[in-house]
Amino acid sequence: MIVLAIDTAGVDCSVAVYDDAADTVLAHAQETLGKGHAERLAAMIDDVMRQAALKPADLSRIGVTIGPGSFTGIRVGVAAARGLALALGIPAIGVTTLEVLAETARRAGETGAIIAAIDAKRGEVYLQPFDETGQATAEPQALLLEEARSVVASRAAKLVGSGQAALADGLAEADHFDIETVARIAARRPKGPGKPAPLYLRGPDAKPQMGFAIERRA
Repeated sequence: MIVLAIDTAGVDCSVAVYDDAADTVLAHAQETLGKGHAERLAAMIDDVMRQAALKPADLSRIGVTIGPGSFTGIRVGVAAARGLALALGIPAIGVTTLEVLAETARRAGETGAIIAAIDAKRGEVYLQPFDETGQATAEPQALLLEEARSVVASRAAKLVGSGQAALADGLAEADHFDIETVARIAARRPKGPGKPAPLYLRGPDAKPQMGFAIERRA
């Protein structure tokens, strides 16, 4: 199975082509942008496909990060994955950023339970616990820092992700979601009937301006 993996949920724009049968990343690219994922994503997909010497018809499925993370970035990645999947007639698989953090820690040697936590700013974190087998034991949540501290204190688990610094009242660096891990999760996940959709755990930071409507005249 050949998987095209896409991540635009955070500060990075990352793409990889992964051969599941050989357990090998054939090509990958990553740029830390912060913003502007939409302007770079298509070219990066073209680049990694060319590096891997593959055509779009060689792809078996597409994996994409669905959040939580950047509202705009998530929409860019999900829209691209769904469009390509539709055009090629192959599945698109959604992968959460929290499970990517947890799985990356497991691949690095962590053997016990894990709590993945992302600094959501505004005094909140996105948080989800996983057991020693990598299975989620609760749904992802957006929690206030004090609520999250209580959850962490109640579990014997390794804390990973930028939420670790946020919960310690430190300066959290941006998370980087390993694109190979995205591809691996997407390759092994059973194909579902639906399409990947953004995972938003709270409303957008940007709010429409009020009080500036132009009066309509008859």
